[in-house]
Amino acid sequence: MRATLRWVHSDLRTHRGEALFLVLATAGVVASLLLATALFGYATNPWQRVFTQSRDAHVWIHTTPSADAGELSGLDGVDSVAGPFPTESATVAARGIRASVELRGSTSGPADGRPLLTSGRWLDGAHPDGVVLESHLARALLAEPGDVIALPGTARTLTVAGIADSAEPRYRPGERPGLVWALPSAVRAPDGEVTGLRLTDPDETDYAVQRAVTVLGAGAVSEVSTWQQARSEAQGDTRLLGQVLGLFGLGALLAAGLAVHGAIGTRIRGHLRDISVLKAIGFTPAQVVRVFLLQHVAYALLGAVAAATLTEALGSRIPGRLGDAIGVWQGLPGHTAALAGIPVAAVLFIAATTGLAAWRAGRVPPVPVPRSAAPAAGRLSGPARGALGLRLSPALVLGWHKAFARRPRTPATVARLALPLLLIVVAMSAWTTIDRFHTRPEQVGLAADLTVRPDREIGDPEVRSLLDRDPRIAAAHPGVEVAALVPGQTGTIALRGLGTRADPYPYALAEGRPALGRDEAVAGQGLLDLLGVRVGDWVRMTVGDQPQILHIVGRNIEPENAGRVISTSLDTLRENDPELRPALYELRLRAGADAHEVAGDLATAAGGHLDVHAVPHPVDGLSSLRGVVLGLIAVLALIGIVELLTVIGGTVREGERDLLALKAIGLTPRQITGITVTATACTALTAVLLGIALGLPLARWLIDAQGSSSGIGAGIAQGPPAGLLLLFGTSAVLGAAALAALPASRAARHRLADTLSAVA
Repeated sequence: MRATLRWVHSDLRTHRGEALFLVLATAGVVASLLLATALFGYATNPWQRVFTQSRDAHVWIHTTPSADAGELSGLDGVDSVAGPFPTESATVAARGIRASVELRGSTSGPADGRPLLTSGRWLDGAHPDGVVLESHLARALLAEPGDVIALPGTARTLTVAGIADSAEPRYRPGERPGLVWALPSAVRAPDGEVTGLRLTDPDETDYAVQRAVTVLGAGAVSEVSTWQQARSEAQGDTRLLGQVLGLFGLGALLAAGLAVHGAIGTRIRGHLRDISVLKAIGFTPAQVVRVFLLQHVAYALLGAVAAATLTEALGSRIPGRLGDAIGVWQGLPGHTAALAGIPVAAVLFIAATTGLAAWRAGRVPPVPVPRSAAPAAGRLSGPARGALGLRLSPALVLGWHKAFARRPRTPATVARLALPLLLIVVAMSAWTTIDRFHTRPEQVGLAADLTVRPDREIGDPEVRSLLDRDPRIAAAHPGVEVAALVPGQTGTIALRGLGTRADPYPYALAEGRPALGRDEAVAGQGLLDLLGVRVGDWVRMTVGDQPQILHIVGRNIEPENAGRVISTSLDTLRENDPELRPALYELRLRAGADAHEVAGDLATAAGGHLDVHAVPHPVDGLSSLRGVVLGLIAVLALIGIVELLTVIGGTVREGERDLLALKAIGLTPRQITGITVTATACTALTAVLLGIALGLPLARWLIDAQGSSSGIGAGIAQGPPAGLLLLFGTSAVLGAAALAALPASRAARHRLADTLSAVA
């Protein structure tokens, strides 16, 4: 055991830098996997906790006031019914902030579907003007219990009694109204009802919705929301962050394992004589394997323990969503098992790859094979001899020959080095795609800058006149958006009429052509998947009691409503309803105009009759992904450095046998150093080209696959600009050459006795 420890200590002193990088790389890999686990738990468990504790409904059905919801309790598969509750569409304002809301009349006693209070108190008959705000709406209004909120256009005010978490789809400015629970007496002008169904089998949600719509009548149903939609929306960007971290964490773990395998293999080839001596003095093959195995498992264990300790102690202090996710994850039941299991699994994986390489060390014979018996590097190729004849630098020519013509191990070396570079290219593509949503939003379905919703007291001519007078507005597209029942009546989608045939809205098309004719429409990927249709098909839907048949002529990139949107022109919808008036206006601003300033000026000029919101970006919640990408690139760079050190060490050791010959033909130490540096740079250049060639299509496929699964649709991927790729490749090659310069220079200046000893 003492001899084993002495060997390990000697090897550590010789390879301090490599050992440090291995520890740091392992720590980064384990930290990435732990953060991914925390984000997955944070994405799923808070919504599930609220849904379970509030006994929320699996289905919420919005109907007209005349619908008879009492018949729903007798449907097969319905466990209980919440409501019906009267609803009123309204606009509230607090601290100068306006929001569209749904006032929902609720009882003061306990009931299924009642939200979970986070602060304040529930509704009380002693305070008839008291209301409870949904937590996302409260944050948007900056409201707290005790605050007074106004209803613009009326003299009414409401007092915030409490704030609650709900498992229903959350408030989104300009897209989905927020929930406000009030006593039935506070809902003075009800324009609808909402009924919740809790099912005995949640997997039969579509069937239950179909039965409910049949009983109520399609004309009485205005909107249906299900627990799957609410859960998917609640997970949203957080789950995507977890997927990104998990994917890159596993990729980095594979790259780290391969790097360790390559490092041990190269070290074994450089220590064949030492290993033979160990066996000659009595070391068994198992002891030799144990030397390498314990050493690298210790590195991996140190990095894994450090990552787990730092994540547990400091993770919740990370600013933003990552810190929040870790804080929530630490209170979940599976936290301890994941905190211990992930580092152990990572260490075991690295131990397995280490064991495969160390097993070769155990097979080294006790009598060393003379170096002269080793395979020769091979004669110079014809192009290499021709290049020397042209008086090109011998260092460049011999370095290129050494990199590619010396042994069959070169492809494996290039592949191991290319893997972390490939993952870095994918990470840069993710970064560039996120930037595309901010720098070129019109290419990803975000052509408008502002959404304007007028109230009932201002007409279309007045709104158009107000918008036309503002020189900062380049275009204003009138439109409406309504909920429509899909074929089979298993759910609702968004039917949007936006723009006119004379002035169509500029949708970002990924497939097909624009909808310019009668009954033509474009649809998002989420809608195509939901209905099982494709571009070129006709679809039928129901709005109220009116059927609407549209011809899908294109697929647009649709970032709203999980892509479950079908869009046509306002003229097409007016053919069914000539009295239809615009309910919203999508504004495109001129270059340099400030969206928030324009919104404020429009709201002021309209005397509070306009609800103006900036169009939300679907990647706004992914701002923390930039820091994640930088961290992943750093981890992958460490793994690449480990592999580079392995390549350099192998090249230097194998060059010792050629050192005497190179000096004999007159090469200077600087030229001999140049051979090793050139060989390393050529290997790195090949790995960079391979990483870019494979990384760009892989990144496009992964990003578009994520876009399709989220409903936005394929076509959002954006590769890094050519200049950035050139800078990345140049930095990698120059960095490899710089790392190789010092060890190559030392080897080129070995004493004659050292060189003879290495060759012997």
